[in-house]
Amino acid sequence: MPRPPQPSPADDQPHQILDVILHLMRDLRRCYDRRARDMGLTLSRAKALTTLARNEGITQTQLAADLAIESPTLKRQIDALVADGFIRREPAPDDARKNGLFLTDRGRDAAIVEFTMRLRRDLLEGIPQQDLDQVMRVLDQITRNIHELDRT
Repeated sequence: MPRPPQPSPADDQPHQILDVILHLMRDLRRCYDRRARDMGLTLSRAKALTTLARNEGITQTQLAADLAIESPTLKRQIDALVADGFIRREPAPDDARKNGLFLTDRGRDAAIVEFTMRLRRDLLEGIPQQDLDQVMRVLDQITRNIHELDRT
């Protein structure tokens, strides 16, 4: 009895690529969380801080949209960042029912910024710029494909 045809390595490559991306994100989160634990940060909290640093005064709803996460998920992160002294809430000048989010001095701490920059540098060490450019083009196309699938 003949054996069914085996998938070629090229047929399996899309699965491998997506698996690598998923594992990469898990490993990146674990690495970041382990290194940043002493500063009271996680990758999710650091992403919220860096996004807020570019848009101080935005509301939680706006920040959730910028981070592409649900507002209740972000609320827990914001509550923790407030409790740890990284950010503060202030009433929005245009609507007293809303709060704007602002970095505290601790949230602006140069050590956190330096830590994040150093980690990014270390993660990409030894990768030629043309390879990084190609990776960005591929990831951008995957992102566009995801958005197209979401529309259908």
